[in-house]
Amino acid sequence: MDAYRDQYATLYNNGNHVVLLAISVDPDTMLAAWAKEKGYPFRFLSDSTGAIGRRYGAYNFEYKMDDRSLFVIAPDGTIADVQAPFREIDPTAYRRLESVVDSLSRGK
Repeated sequence: MDAYRDQYATLYNNGNHVVLLAISVDPDTMLAAWAKEKGYPFRFLSDSTGAIGRRYGAYNFEYKMDDRSLFVIAPDGTIADVQAPFREIDPTAYRRLESVVDSLSRGK
């Protein structure tokens, strides 16, 4: 999550025309405290039952947690890109993400 925070201005145009939601099975109180402590500039959502993760194929049944899938949602509400799982240590993953977000924020 630190990489998302540290690259937020570049990857997500400082939130201009882009909303980043991090979804986890962790309780909402834990996510809120963690986000505040780390200074994350985006929203966290608690998927405590794993229902969202299961619906979108991003739930790991073995570990009972959402995996690190990344979904980019277009302004019309459709899924524009999926990286499943998102490889946060791979620089090419961020280049691809930046390209998709730039394309959507420009309406292309």
